[in-house]
Amino acid sequence: MRQVVILLSLVYMSTSFGQKKEVDSLPITIDEYVFVKPGDSLEVKFDEFSLLPKHKFKSREDVRYYLWFRRKVFRAYPYARMASERLDTLNSRLLRIKSKRKRKRYVKQIQKYIENEFTDQLKKLTTTEGRILIKLIHRQTGRTAFHNIRELRSGWRAFWYNTTANIFKLSLKDEYDPEKNNEDYLIEDVLQRAFTDGSLPRQSSRLQFNFLEIAQERKSIVDVEEYKKMFAKMRKKNKQKKRS
Repeated sequence: MRQVVILLSLVYMSTSFGQKKEVDSLPITIDEYVFVKPGDSLEVKFDEFSLLPKHKFKSREDVRYYLWFRRKVFRAYPYARMASERLDTLNSRLLRIKSKRKRKRYVKQIQKYIENEFTDQLKKLTTTEGRILIKLIHRQTGRTAFHNIRELRSGWRAFWYNTTANIFKLSLKDEYDPEKNNEDYLIEDVLQRAFTDGSLPRQSSRLQFNFLEIAQERKSIVDVEEYKKMFAKMRKKNKQKKRS
């Protein structure tokens, strides 16, 4: 996961890593109420909300796999959200630094600080969580992890980090496409439902897609076959190791 650590170290700009949950609440001051006299017209604007269709699972076993995957998304999402927020801040600050040498030194300082601060946390991510994180970075920033690194460092470094990622069957060039990719659809499904119930702080995607239309087209069927196969292979390998 070092290549992902590098990206996050380039975009993280503050020492705080916590999040605040957005919680709906009733208005508590008189200024938040609107009084209407008879005959007046009133325009009321509601915050955007979505009514997501109910999941359709093939079996109870599939529910377990979906909940397992949900935990993976929950673990990766805060890092991607942070990357999006801090990338904008970093880019704006770099624009104010005219000297190329000073820009390079500034980026290295930030990288060194964050690597020391969060490397251990990111190393604990599994391969699945790492892949989800790479895809979410594309969702949150509008650019792949590879593209972000290439812009902030150099094309050669981006190539090298991607080559390293390939060793672990990951690619920094992975794109996020919930319309065509089943895993991306599941990620977006988890996020949208978490945003709705307040489990995760909402952050809109910088990519263009309509999740409700995608969900309706898929009839809200949850397909977790690839993960069932993945665990089946893992169990088979473990049995072979015990026999040998």
